[in-house]
Amino acid sequence: MSEPILIWGAGAIGGTLGAYWARAGHPVLMVDLVADHVRAISAEGLSIEGPVAEFRQQVDAVTPDALTGVFKRIVLVVKAQHTAEACRMLLPHLAEDGFVLSAQNGLNELEIASIVGRERTMGAFVNFGADWIGPGRVLYGNRGAVVVGEVDGSIGERTRAMHALLRDFDPDAILTDDIWSYLWGKLAYGAMLYATALNNDSMSDNFADPHRFAVFNRLGREVCSVAAVQNVKPRGFNGFDPSAFTAGAGEAEARRSIADLAEFNRYTAKTHSGIWRDLAVRKRRTEVDAQLGIICELARDSDIATPVLAEMIALIHRIEDGKLEQGSEAFDLLLDVARAAEAEKPGA
Repeated sequence: MSEPILIWGAGAIGGTLGAYWARAGHPVLMVDLVADHVRAISAEGLSIEGPVAEFRQQVDAVTPDALTGVFKRIVLVVKAQHTAEACRMLLPHLAEDGFVLSAQNGLNELEIASIVGRERTMGAFVNFGADWIGPGRVLYGNRGAVVVGEVDGSIGERTRAMHALLRDFDPDAILTDDIWSYLWGKLAYGAMLYATALNNDSMSDNFADPHRFAVFNRLGREVCSVAAVQNVKPRGFNGFDPSAFTAGAGEAEARRSIADLAEFNRYTAKTHSGIWRDLAVRKRRTEVDAQLGIICELARDSDIATPVLAEMIALIHRIEDGKLEQGSEAFDLLLDVARAAEAEKPGA
């Protein structure tokens, strides 16, 4: 297909995907709000850096106000809290027979579908490590799972075509008829990553510390308990086993999964989560409400207690508002709540 793949959001994930696709010979057009980033890409190309690959790729890039035309394939890679705004901006540029593929974290496909239509919405799950490190520069820290699927579970020509594109990025990319299982699996893991952002230790060091286990165990169990009432069975990836945090699973299984996460994250140039970077480096608000707030809402609707998840969201907000510093003290506040929940064993 000669029509460009439109990537809305040329940061860590969108930039990496777009650079790889352009290098593979696919026409790509990137859209990003950060004018300095767009100028750098347009003038010098997008630099992919890190242990996975080192290359600079020329890619067309514009700011939203300069975008013209309509496109059949739009890959949306903005922060979850900006999903609705981005969808309204891209809607005039979406072909009637086109689709929006979400390569974001969270359940953003629900919001996308409400704006562009369910039939024009496709889901993706990505777990590779990447960071935006400056205008025209992206760190590609490690490979990770890449999955694509339709929100209604069907597999058609466009799904297979998108899978083929993703295999040009990662040959192990998966085509699934149950994308929601992967998205919910990432939510459980993502909740744990938010906890690691409360302090300044690496993701691996957080997961490797047995004294912090109660936090990760309770977060996993709370998210998986909500998934269960949504009739979703979260699927595992890259060492993470959601089944270890479901009702009836023992502590040994959960400890083994957390140990596997410590091992997986030990071999990446991306030592800290993007959440940590939002708080510590970029000094901006995180995606916590858009990603995890919805889990608490669903839990309340089903009368499920999620005290550790709720406390973590509150602590992230305190850091965002400058009322709490990242560090061991912040993590310990969450640990106290997790240990109390462990003593009561709700949802175990």
